[in-house]
Amino acid sequence: MKKTIVFTGGGTAGHVTPNLALIEKLDRAEWDIHYIGTSGMEKDLVKDVPGLTYHEIDSGKLRRYASIKTVTMPFHVLKGYHQAKRILKTLKPAVVFSKGGYVSVPVVAAARGICPVLTHESDYTPGLANRIDAHFADKVLVTFADTVPFVKDSKGVHTGTPIRPELYKGSREKALAFTGLSGEKPVLLVTGGSLGAVAVNVAVREALPELLKTFDVVHLCGKGKLDESVRMPGYVQFEYVRDEMADLFALADVVVSRAGANAVFELLALEKPMLLLPLSGASTRGDQELNATYFEKRGYARVLRADEVSAGSVLREVTALYENRETYRETVRHAEGVDGTDMILKLIREAANA
Repeated sequence: MKKTIVFTGGGTAGHVTPNLALIEKLDRAEWDIHYIGTSGMEKDLVKDVPGLTYHEIDSGKLRRYASIKTVTMPFHVLKGYHQAKRILKTLKPAVVFSKGGYVSVPVVAAARGICPVLTHESDYTPGLANRIDAHFADKVLVTFADTVPFVKDSKGVHTGTPIRPELYKGSREKALAFTGLSGEKPVLLVTGGSLGAVAVNVAVREALPELLKTFDVVHLCGKGKLDESVRMPGYVQFEYVRDEMADLFALADVVVSRAGANAVFELLALEKPMLLLPLSGASTRGDQELNATYFEKRGYARVLRADEVSAGSVLREVTALYENRETYRETVRHAEGVDGTDMILKLIREAANA
């Protein structure tokens, strides 16, 4: 008889793609798979997954800044809680797995007393939603070993993070066909630009005349941030890439990226030398700064802070990264607890069988 599992998590792609990594490895003959989320981006990302049923609820966004919408937020969360409760009582799941984000709060709270709940935290320190979820969860799985002490009541378990299986199957040849590049030069991939990327995009484009002497450059610059006026041989830009991402990773010799936990651990799993430009300021709680510092201290990456980003500094750091690429690759080969997919699936099965 199939067991029912409910996934939740959303608000950003980082709260969804790890769920997709786990879902991809679940046997449809063993599991009846459901996902509870809002009408937001998580619905767009998972609604077409084969064998998955999507359930939409309301949920208030947890804000760190003053907003009139903060006043109505508890009402949305309460409404979402009752909606999730009805869904869960109907489904009678064996386990609920949450990847966090404000979407998860009413679902995780509603699951308490119905079935075991596992939640996963990607960043170095737990975010607001996961700190709330931890009160209702049976276990809090974490990407960084250093995060375990931040989790109360001995619920923390170091697992690493789920890595999408398709990332290991990228094709350099397909990427060359997709980008139109010759493959004669090493390739610099610039990614992570969908949020707050203006300074990064400007710095990269200003450095292009020098960068292109050594590299071909593939630039994922973010939605609405293409600059059609920049046309140089060896430079290709896209707003966003989804299906071809694994191929672009296979093509890349070095990568410039923001420092979201999912992104940096994917690069770590793929043994890519990386220059991290962590997002900072009022729009973030500082998680990317912590992630980047962790990677820098362990020799997994080079880092440029927001106030250091310029055309000159990007050129300097990318050059140094490429010159020392084998040292970085050798260091990351010895990293432990990177791909947590199998361990998390094991914990899910144990919880479902309890």
